[in-house]
Order: sequence, then structure tokens, then C-alpha cells
Amino acid sequence: MSRHVLSLLVENKPGLLTRVAGLFARRGFNIESLAVGTSEVPGLSRITVVVTVEGLPLEQITKQLNKLVNVIKIVELDLDQSVQREHLLIKVRVDNTTRSQVLEAVNLFRARVVDVATDAVVIEVTGDSGKTNALLKVLEPYGIKEMAQSGLLAIGRGSKSISERVFKN
Repeated sequence: MSRHVLSLLVENKPGLLTRVAGLFARRGFNIESLAVGTSEVPGLSRITVVVTVEGLPLEQITKQLNKLVNVIKIVELDLDQSVQREHLLIKVRVDNTTRSQVLEAVNLFRARVVDVATDAVVIEVTGDSGKTNALLKVLEPYGIKEMAQSGLLAIGRGSKSISERVFKN
């Protein structure tokens, strides 16, 4: 089993995300991460999908995704050839004795506190999965009350863009 990050450039149409996710579900693959947002091209969105699969079935899914009318382009992003980031909001239990230790961990990981209460702080961190997982391990002993994590965002390195490959400017 191997981890794959796919970047899809798609028309911003109702129901397309359901059809894309459905292709993975019908093949029995679990989507580990899914992020969708507008792209640099008006009317088009970018879907970033992270899935762990065997090599051959992924090829079948990409072929089927390419057959969807509203899918413009699919690119698999290699870890070495792309920038990949996650975004987390973490609510951590604190008291007078642990607050300074939690704040020290926040500074070490270049995260930031975005909300403070008497018994909790909300921390925001952005980075690769190694950084976010390491921060979670450090904060776990203090008591993680709540956590919200975005899907992985990824973009290819260098000057080329996925839309340039489709629309020669």
C-alpha cells in the first residue's frame, strides 16, 4: 500500500465532489484527506485528495476521473516535487501550572495561540504532517479537549502550474 496525493482541477459545478468521492468509494478506497477550494482560474476549483492504495487500482481511478466531464486535469504530486501542508486548530486544557509549558511548546513549533480562556488555549499550527503530529504528541499529556484538522493542501514546486498545462497562456 502506498500513499498518493492527487490534485484535480475541476469545473466548479454542483455534485462533482460527490461523483469524485463516489469513484473512490466504489473501488473500496478510503479517502484519508480531502480539501476543496477555488483555484487561480475563475470558475475552476482545485481538489486535493490523499488516498492509500496499490499502484494498479489508482491508475484505474485516475482514468475514470478523467472521464468525468467536469474534471479538467489530474496530477499526482510527488512528495519531493511538491509543497504539502496541513492546518490544525487544537484546544488544549491548561491551568496556572501548565500554561507556560504549553506556550513554550507553541513557540518551539512556530505555532500560535489564537484564543485564550482560563482553562484552555486554542492553538493554530500549519506544516507538514510530521510537524503537526509531533506537536500533537507534545500537547497530548496536557489534555487535548478538541481538534479540527484541514485536509492536506499541496501544490507542485517550481514555476509550472496545473492550469498552465491545460490553458496555454
